[in-house]
Amino acid sequence: MNRLRFLSLTSNTKPINMRILKIIFCALLIVSCNNKQTENNNPMGYSDEVLAKAKEIHDRVLKLDTHVDINVNNFTAEKNYNQELNTQVNLPFMDEGDLDVAWLIVYTGQGELNEEEYNKAYKNAISKFDAIHRLTKELAPDRIELAVNSKEARDIHSKGKRVAMIGIENGYPVGTEVSRVKEFYDLGARYMSLSHNGHSQLCDSNTGEKDSIWLHNGVSELGKEVIKEMNKWGMMIDVSHPSKKSIQDMIELTKAPIIASHSSARALCGHSRNLDDEQLQWMKENGGVVQTVAFSSYLKTDKHNTYRKALGEAMKKVAKEEGFEMKPWGEVRKMKDEEISEYISKRREISKKAAETVKSEAEPVDVADFVDHIDYLIEKMGIDHVGISSDFDGGGGVYGWDDASETLNVTAELVKRGYTEEEIAKLWSGNLLRVLDEVEAVAQKIQQAEK
Repeated sequence: MNRLRFLSLTSNTKPINMRILKIIFCALLIVSCNNKQTENNNPMGYSDEVLAKAKEIHDRVLKLDTHVDINVNNFTAEKNYNQELNTQVNLPFMDEGDLDVAWLIVYTGQGELNEEEYNKAYKNAISKFDAIHRLTKELAPDRIELAVNSKEARDIHSKGKRVAMIGIENGYPVGTEVSRVKEFYDLGARYMSLSHNGHSQLCDSNTGEKDSIWLHNGVSELGKEVIKEMNKWGMMIDVSHPSKKSIQDMIELTKAPIIASHSSARALCGHSRNLDDEQLQWMKENGGVVQTVAFSSYLKTDKHNTYRKALGEAMKKVAKEEGFEMKPWGEVRKMKDEEISEYISKRREISKKAAETVKSEAEPVDVADFVDHIDYLIEKMGIDHVGISSDFDGGGGVYGWDDASETLNVTAELVKRGYTEEEIAKLWSGNLLRVLDEVEAVAQKIQQAEK
């Protein structure tokens, strides 16, 4: 079977209540990336020698993905990650691709800056924390456990289980209560970005580049307090969505290394979500790590757009033949949840059929394009400051790594390019866990000093 993904057409959006609908707000096309489910299970055409070596290395290193979005509806007794869901990440897919660690994301979209909206955002965040805890404690404790530090992650892995870790995308749910940083930390969160698409009460977002309108000109006074609190308790600061000035402020303010949980190189793709060479130098000097993201439009925009356009035209043709009405996303989001699910399911079928007809017209962004960004980041920052992320179930995925079951292909591409096992181990998890350890050590020093 083919597995399907969403590709975002724009990045400035206000969500309803589910990450999948956030992507719909972005006016998506649902795209089928013909992945490993090909006749020879080798979509990228790697040689037997490369695949054999990659499998050996893949078995030995800890594979960690720092950004996987979740929908709380997939964490119920009837429908959960024990099953092969229509998601890019679930336990069967993690087992198949031997993805060891998934950072599950507590995401809240940007709303108005007032107490009523802060409280709604807080409730949304808590619902996602609850879902992750339900998965690891009730639904699949024999298959996956929650880790809050590198030792726990490795210990869980040594028992033959998958590992869940928690990141927060957008500090908006903090509201104006700095104490929520500790509350979220106690619930298992080990990184947080201070903004998403749109300026938060904590800092400006990269989306301000579109109109050059800024709310704080960087990090707000409240944001500065949140950074102190994150340093104190050992929560990594994530700079993937904040503005360039916000990132500069964060690096000046923090006492610990920072991360970009899902960003790529702006020199190779000029999207505002990527980091330019100056920012990469800041990250290197800070001792942080950039988790390269397999998000098609952040890797090779022209190639992405060409494929998206060809697929869109093919989808219209197939839909007409099958009597399926392609509705504007504005109409789709007004449907009831069950109607949305039914519509999306059918549209995915249309997308799958359409994808078969566009192979000769356009090529999707693939694993090789993704690893081009890894190469570049290493060239600029060094091997110790680069990692890997997918943004699965939040718009991410490329041909060859379109869901967790295809994780081996990333290792194979690295092997093909001559990376050693030690280097691959650093990219997959070593660098990120090193930063987590250092952030934890800084927190312990701060807490000791305050006694």
